[in-house]
Amino acid sequence: MYLTVNNHKTYCYTGGKAFDAAKPTIVFIHAVLNDHSVWILQSRYLANHGWNVLAVDLPGHCKSQGDAPASVEEAADFVAQLLDAAGVASAALVGHSWGSLIALEVASRLKERVSHLVMIGIAYPMKVSPALLDASLNEPMKAITMVDVFSRSTLAPPPSALGPGTWVYGASMALHRRVLTSNPLVNLFHRGFKACDSYANGENAMAAITCPVLFVLGEQDQMTPAKAAQTLISKARDNGKKISISNLAVGHHQMTEAPEETLFAITAFINT
Repeated sequence: MYLTVNNHKTYCYTGGKAFDAAKPTIVFIHAVLNDHSVWILQSRYLANHGWNVLAVDLPGHCKSQGDAPASVEEAADFVAQLLDAAGVASAALVGHSWGSLIALEVASRLKERVSHLVMIGIAYPMKVSPALLDASLNEPMKAITMVDVFSRSTLAPPPSALGPGTWVYGASMALHRRVLTSNPLVNLFHRGFKACDSYANGENAMAAITCPVLFVLGEQDQMTPAKAAQTLISKARDNGKKISISNLAVGHHQMTEAPEETLFAITAFINT
């Protein structure tokens, strides 16, 4: 489905179901150098179980037009405008990595308009190593290889991950190359990493949200280690937020390394 946001065509995958603004809505926000397809297993299930799904391509990524966000704050502006364009009064937000920071920032601004906040592979601060930042700018193909090795706890997926015989590592490499080449005007890799590295409003945002929060963390995550979420977890507890934590025995790409466990954690949370 295409929506017009800021006078630009914006693509949202709806899980194969027609969008109905009267139904409860869940918005999926992808990470750096990803697109809507990373949510395929979770979004299709939810679309077939009573939810509107908006798995968005962020501006300047793949099927969406517009200038790619240069900061978490810019991306949060876009998501708020997306909800307006879709006519959605209230939504649950699910973000992965960079997308989790974006979802957090949106929830802090929209308050009661966000019913649930799910942050997968979250870290704060989400600092990126200088070597990886430099590689993303000057040697992006080398950086893609680095990220895909660091993001995986295994190069062989479980049978339920996209189907038997799927090469998760190779599929992710191909996705990253496709997203990078989808925008010849901007290095989406470096711009996204700089946005993660520069975001400094996490604790204030956590204090400001009004909805319950789910942290989905990878015990073997080398990109955003589980311990790097503790700043936000502590801030949420100190401010009396309702939080849940799901620890999965996988790496950074929980949606494909543990698709069912990730889905079950999300559905159990948003259905309460």
